[in-house]
Amino acid sequence: MSLSRGLTRALALVTCLTSPVIVQSANQGGRNFRPPAVPLATSDPYFSIWSFSDRLTDDATRHWTGTEQRLGSMVRIDGEAYRLMGAEPARVPPLPQARLEVLPTRTIYVFEGHGVRIALTFMTPLLPQDLDLMSRPVTYLTWVARAVDSKEHSVTLYYDNTAEPVVNSPDQAVTWSREKVSGLITLRMGSQAQAILAKSGDNLRIDWGYLYAATPESKTVHALITGGHAAAEAFRANSPLPQADDARLPRGANDDSPVMAFTLDLGRIGPKPVARHLILAYDDLYSIEYFHRRLRPYWRRNGAEAKDLLTRAARDYASLESRCRNFDRELMADLTRVGGTEYARLAALAYRQSIAANKLAANPDGAPLLFPKENFSNGCMGTVDVLYPQSPVMLLLNPKLARASIVPVLDYAGSRRWPFPFAPHDIGTYPLANGQVYGGRETSEKDQMPVEESANLILMAAVIAKAEGSADFARRYWPLLTKRADYLKEKGLDPENQLCTDDFAGHLAHNANLSLKAIEALGAYAMLCDMKGDHTQARRYRDTAKDFSTQWTRMADDIDHYRLAFDKSRTWSQKYNLVWDRLLGLNLFPPEVARREITFYKSKENRFGLPLDNRKDYTKLDWELWIATLAESPADFQSLISPIYRWANETPTRVPLTDWYDTATGKKVGFQARSVVGGVYIKMLGDSAAWKKWSSRAQH
Repeated sequence: MSLSRGLTRALALVTCLTSPVIVQSANQGGRNFRPPAVPLATSDPYFSIWSFSDRLTDDATRHWTGTEQRLGSMVRIDGEAYRLMGAEPARVPPLPQARLEVLPTRTIYVFEGHGVRIALTFMTPLLPQDLDLMSRPVTYLTWVARAVDSKEHSVTLYYDNTAEPVVNSPDQAVTWSREKVSGLITLRMGSQAQAILAKSGDNLRIDWGYLYAATPESKTVHALITGGHAAAEAFRANSPLPQADDARLPRGANDDSPVMAFTLDLGRIGPKPVARHLILAYDDLYSIEYFHRRLRPYWRRNGAEAKDLLTRAARDYASLESRCRNFDRELMADLTRVGGTEYARLAALAYRQSIAANKLAANPDGAPLLFPKENFSNGCMGTVDVLYPQSPVMLLLNPKLARASIVPVLDYAGSRRWPFPFAPHDIGTYPLANGQVYGGRETSEKDQMPVEESANLILMAAVIAKAEGSADFARRYWPLLTKRADYLKEKGLDPENQLCTDDFAGHLAHNANLSLKAIEALGAYAMLCDMKGDHTQARRYRDTAKDFSTQWTRMADDIDHYRLAFDKSRTWSQKYNLVWDRLLGLNLFPPEVARREITFYKSKENRFGLPLDNRKDYTKLDWELWIATLAESPADFQSLISPIYRWANETPTRVPLTDWYDTATGKKVGFQARSVVGGVYIKMLGDSAAWKKWSSRAQH
């Protein structure tokens, strides 16, 4: 690559940093967006590293669970060292952080001091219209430095990462090596045991596979694997780093904290930007156990190995910088146009979290299968009432991802193993998809969600059909969908005492919002019948849905709003399932139903949002956005969005977005880093031009 081309890209990146969109100054407080946590390297539930603090130097970087997985960076300016990332070494002062920008595929920090400005960008190319690319577990770190005081300065960069990202607990033994990859200086770390897919659960981190750090070969780069304290101290003291890798291995990740370390000497820099980048990648070898068969990650489906991953990542760096920049710019513009600045900022923050809470694996025939994990919920995977709220981001940007997410559930529900007339809740505990583990499992109806999950599957099949303009996908599962629709005809109007997706609230009989979902699902099934050409069947199910909707408005009526449960007057709840009446064009309910609800909700908002129902102050982030999407006027939409934005900006709970929080205190009640925040994108589905534009671009 020529120097001129490198400078051109660097200038473009620095120009991008001046954009006013989602920029936070460290000294401007509440006037700008302060994310509860900031995505750094975010590919899947195991390779997901965040900053939980205002400044990148305030704390160690962490896995989404909160466990330390330390990435560190320093810069030496004219012989003096300053921290850019991480809280250590504490004796090294931080270079002041001037800005933070969170975009869908990139997080950009800007530091400035001692005559130098440095932008550190974390770019994870989660471009969902290209599944091959999206499945790569790769994050690029790019440093761009330039002088800002009309002088020249001597600048050297330092990066390291501990072995913590390759173990579940820091006492586990790790090994390391150098790898030969053409054109790259490459270091590798992994656990000694390599217990592939040996455990499942919620609060777990991966302890198999290998973490790679690589940078283009250069005489100005020095790389080594050594004790973390020795490497950082040598850089601080402006002393040579050890020349040979540490030979004391294997050893615990917490035993003198072995690190993969790099120094990148920029020489003397002036006002022209100088850029360097590093590739951070994780090869998990096998990703998922799917009914006792091990699945490869999607990027490996044609036999690719780690060296291929790194070679392609290096080859594509320049083009991906441009693609990610353009994707972010265009998506942010559409998000802002459709929902306003606050909405766009929330959506940008939710983007990588939602996708990285999933794993894209390959079926033995090479077809994509997408598996969400219920992060800090119960660790389930393929959970139907997680697929449902996460789906808007995928339905907008690539409906094939929504397909890939429900295929495992539909195949399971249609197998001999699933004995019930309603849909399952899940297909296992991550990463072992070997059958439902929730409630009564496969043996009893205890704590199942029969109306909830059956309606979810029908609604998702219908929205996929709308996005694709065809019912071909639904045809593959037609007998199964018909069986679920018939179940809803019998059980959906006035549900028995059972759980819904908000299972933390407990069982509830005569649940008006659950009934509403069943009605919408029956209307969605009628829509599918029409698309399939069976107009007689469509009329029958549409007539049933219309009849049910008439009964619903009478049974749920509570003067100026609609009830939580049909038998409980003076109660209320968010009727978020009503959103499909408009988005699918079902028109089962008169517009007055949504208008009455929106007016009522505005009278019930707390400082940080709208409670889920009258029983508690807690709410669900995803459902709040679905409710706001029901609003017909921009003013009503903003009145419902602004408290949510305030919450994200002020919550004292510093974790990746929780979707279950208290609207009075702003504190997390439960859950964090879950994929359901993809539900924020439902507002975009309400804009037909935006939906058509984005969903039509999928490549694979």
